Amino acid sequence: MPGSRVAIVTGAARGIGAAVARRLAADGLAIGLLDLDSAACEPVVQDIRAAGGRAIAVGADVVDEDVVEAAVARVTDELGAPTVLVNNAGIIRDHLLFRMSVADWDSVMEVHLRGAFLMSRAVQGHMVTAGFGRIVNLSSGSALGNRGQANYSAAKAGLQGFTKTLALELGRFGVTANAVAPGFIETEMTAETAERVGLSFEDFTARAAEDIPVGRTGHPDDIAHCVSFFVSPEAGFVSGQVLYAAGGPRG
Repeated sequence: MPGSRVAIVTGAARGIGAAVARRLAADGLAIGLLDLDSAACEPVVQDIRAAGGRAIAVGADVVDEDVVEAAVARVTDELGAPTVLVNNAGIIRDHLLFRMSVADWDSVMEVHLRGAFLMSRAVQGHMVTAGFGRIVNLSSGSALGNRGQANYSAAKAGLQGFTKTLALELGRFGVTANAVAPGFIETEMTAETAERVGLSFEDFTARAAEDIPVGRTGHPDDIAHCVSFFVSPEAGFVSGQVLYAAGGPRG
């Protein structure tokens, strides 16, 4: 394992991605923060640097093969070869099946599945060379099925199969692959969902908490803690797993 690890976190400008970037930086990793708009990542980059860490923001569309390769090359040039990848970039296009367009389906599949594939393929060579690597894919409790999310549920379930296959293929090179499947997490995305269904965010989260055994909704830092475990050197015997971080039993 290299002495100074470098991580790439996609969808790192806000929400879970930003929390993961901050947590891994606190753990001592240098962070390449990827998002569509690099400027949106700058507040997180500045937080990390102010705390003594190393980080850069890179604008990248994870569905574009050439852009992904260039983004990974830039991180490698400026921070070092990445041996940790967190595939967090995601979008929602929620509709009941009869209202869901082909564009709604395709865009969700592309960001979650094509994006994770392209990013993982682009970094795995660095991991194999180092004899050490950690890939964490952000799945979701919606992988078990969720009304109005046929596209998102299918994509998040697909990420679990992708994770298990990476674990089988890359394990002999010292690379692990795991997934975190969050339940209800208070983010900008869930706030947008509340607005779409006509509820205040406070009412939306209160209703969600009623169905969660621990009696509260989750926060991005809850997921960042799970990712921190999976990417740690000590977690090398844990691979191909899906951790439901949902405040109660799932899966």
